Amino acid sequence: MTVWDDLVGQIRVQEQLAAAAKDADALVTAVSDGKPLDQGSKMTHAWLFTGPPGSGRSTAARAFAAALQCTSPDRALGGVPGCGFCDGCHTSLIGTHADVQVIRTDLLSIGVKETRDLVRRAQLSPAVGRWQVIVMEDADRLTEGAGNVLLKAVEEPAPRTVWMLCAPSLEDVLPTIRSRCRHLTLSTPPVEAVADVLIRRDGVDPERAHSAARATQGHIGRARRLATDERARARRAAVLKVPLRVADVGGCLKAAQELIDTATDDAKQMAEEVDVKETEDLKAALGGVAGGRMPRGTAGAMKELEDKQKRRKTRTQRDSLDLALTELTGFYRDVLALQLGSRIAIANVDVQDSLDRIAESSTPAQTLRRIESVIACREAMDRNVAPLLAVEAMTMALRAG
Repeated sequence: MTVWDDLVGQIRVQEQLAAAAKDADALVTAVSDGKPLDQGSKMTHAWLFTGPPGSGRSTAARAFAAALQCTSPDRALGGVPGCGFCDGCHTSLIGTHADVQVIRTDLLSIGVKETRDLVRRAQLSPAVGRWQVIVMEDADRLTEGAGNVLLKAVEEPAPRTVWMLCAPSLEDVLPTIRSRCRHLTLSTPPVEAVADVLIRRDGVDPERAHSAARATQGHIGRARRLATDERARARRAAVLKVPLRVADVGGCLKAAQELIDTATDDAKQMAEEVDVKETEDLKAALGGVAGGRMPRGTAGAMKELEDKQKRRKTRTQRDSLDLALTELTGFYRDVLALQLGSRIAIANVDVQDSLDRIAESSTPAQTLRRIESVIACREAMDRNVAPLLAVEAMTMALRAG
């Protein structure tokens, strides 16, 4: 098993990264031996991975990071770095390598303070590995100030530091940053390839694997969750009933409230799993005693943690809602395909009866307006419109058609 095995349906990207990893290995060896550097090297200090959700942007970045740290003896015989078995590959993939920092945020944005900490780390030489690698999975969440801080580090990189930024599209990254990165575009992987990974790596039943891959239209993460989590399947089933429940105003308002309640429950569940432990750990670190008062001067740290947890809860709720809206979009996309007699594969075949009912009782123009109302709801929440108001407006628009 090589480090590229989880990079599903991205042959061209895999070939480019493997070639860069091989050149990076030769570059480190040349520097160690005092030899001149190859000016035509495919390796560079900053990379930008873009692609639709579920395409495997962060998977590609982590695989590349592991290949850069590969210490397999086969490299000396002409082998490509990224064996997947050596200590460098293994620790990079599981997240314990001292010189591979993976940054992912569960908040709404990445601020200046966190970015400055990363920039300081980027100036260090590798401690045990061949490169100092920083993978930023949510580069699109950088604030403007944080982006300007990062720009300086990308403009003047340390000799053995590699930045890997992941974002949905080029437009999600500052032009000054993306112009200094080598850009790789990933595509949505084929449904069959996603199903194969679920069967081979996760032991999912073939029928369920194909159903999950088809329902999520090739989104690897969502497909894995749908195939392995009963609650995820129940939530999806509830969302796909919404188009049949908006026949009257009362149904619209009730459906909207239930979508919000489900997202709130998801955020609450995550908070119960994470927040309590975080709070207890911080109290212990600050010298607090169970059941007693906290020492003086610690109120600020506790307040900062509470604010972070509140922001994380908000993002979890929005992510859950966004997933529901994505599933609604997929439902109406299938309806439109049926109305137009398209030959594209239907994603939601498990609710074929509902698709047929909506397709027969409406026109393609109405379906397009309904898709536009779902998109408008997502845009409204991006502008910080109250979620309940945005979802209620959407369900009323779905009723109107």
